[in-house]
Amino acid sequence: MVTQASGTARPGGRTARTREAVRAATRELLAESADGTVDIAEVSARSGVHIATIYRRWRTADGLIIDAVVDELGSRSPLPATGDLRADLHAWITNLLTDLTRPGHLAFFRALLRAGGDEQDGRGFAEPRIQQIQATLDAAGATVLTWLDIFELVLAPAYVRALLTMPMDPSTEAERLVDNVLAVRSARERAAASS
Repeated sequence: MVTQASGTARPGGRTARTREAVRAATRELLAESADGTVDIAEVSARSGVHIATIYRRWRTADGLIIDAVVDELGSRSPLPATGDLRADLHAWITNLLTDLTRPGHLAFFRALLRAGGDEQDGRGFAEPRIQQIQATLDAAGATVLTWLDIFELVLAPAYVRALLTMPMDPSTEAERLVDNVLAVRSARERAAASS
């Protein structure tokens, strides 16, 4: 972290500008790619960031893709953590399902899956999203639910349906997915109370 003379942290800075330039170039190249791949030299040329810097920070083209796509998903469908689990999930799921119907979103997801192949475990590239989900659950005091429940009850059906070109309708399916999560929470809380 770079500090100013007064000792306070300087927001952004060169590292943040470099990261954003590389992410933007990677996203642009992914959107133009027929097969969901990018070349580090092309990212360097488009971003204006030296190729050695990219190799040092991201190491591989897959590392670039994972970083860019996870950042994109986080900014396009952030998870609120207000403490009202129903409202937070409904807002996020509605946004997610809407996003899954937009052109280009699945191309990013497919690139992420392809990049996550043998070098990464599934949790590694999903860690930022896992932390957001956990923060939402923690804010609501939903101790009987885990991030994996949200993956299984929300993300898996939403993405599978979208990949099968049968995307869920946000106006009806968001509420159903929220109800599913809350039903699991209620069942587990009842089971815990009776034991």
